[in-house]
Amino acid sequence: MTEETPGFEEKPDVPSGATPDDAEPQAASPTNGPTGSAGSSTEGAAPAGDASAQIAGLTAQLDQVRTALGERTADLQRLQAEYQNYRRRVERDRITVKEIAIANLLTELLPVLDDIGRAREHGELVGGFKSVAESLETVAAKMGLQQFGKEGEPFDPTIHEALMHSYAPDVTETTCVAILQPGYRFGERTIRPARVAVAEPQPGAQTVKGEEPSEAAASGQSGAGDDKDKENGGPDEG
Repeated sequence: MTEETPGFEEKPDVPSGATPDDAEPQAASPTNGPTGSAGSSTEGAAPAGDASAQIAGLTAQLDQVRTALGERTADLQRLQAEYQNYRRRVERDRITVKEIAIANLLTELLPVLDDIGRAREHGELVGGFKSVAESLETVAAKMGLQQFGKEGEPFDPTIHEALMHSYAPDVTETTCVAILQPGYRFGERTIRPARVAVAEPQPGAQTVKGEEPSEAAASGQSGAGDDKDKENGGPDEG
């Protein structure tokens, strides 16, 4: 049997030129070296991939937001256009209703204005009645009432209503020779046509005047023939 020397412990083999303390770190280094380098490369690649994914996600979200913004802008523009059309339509209807109301009021006043006109023609528009009548006519004119219809103007069936008809030699077209009731208009709206008496040119007047020179020429030719016969001793007697 081999006797062991007291206090002697076996130590692992140590390469020449190395201290015993270096054995443990060198033994541990092969285990940690490759694993540590691989882990660091993986950790360096992972953040780059995450950044690309985040950028792609943000770009997609930005595109969605832009699309939604374009749709909302189009909706707002369409709503604004509809509102403007509604305002114009309401304003146009309001003006139309106002004009109709004023026209109806002025239509009811026309008989009163006719009475004032007849009183003025007969010289009965005097005193306080004259002031009231003139004030009423002024108010009606301010509201837009216009009177039309004068003697001697050509007859227009769109604004005149012929109640009497006659012929006159001194007119060349259908003419208003008397205003029985004046016409009234409000703006471009004719409230009442002017009621008039019209006269037309005398039938055949131009034809008679045109035939007169021919008759005179025929008479002249006949007289000239008679004088010539007299100079030649008259017509031969059989």
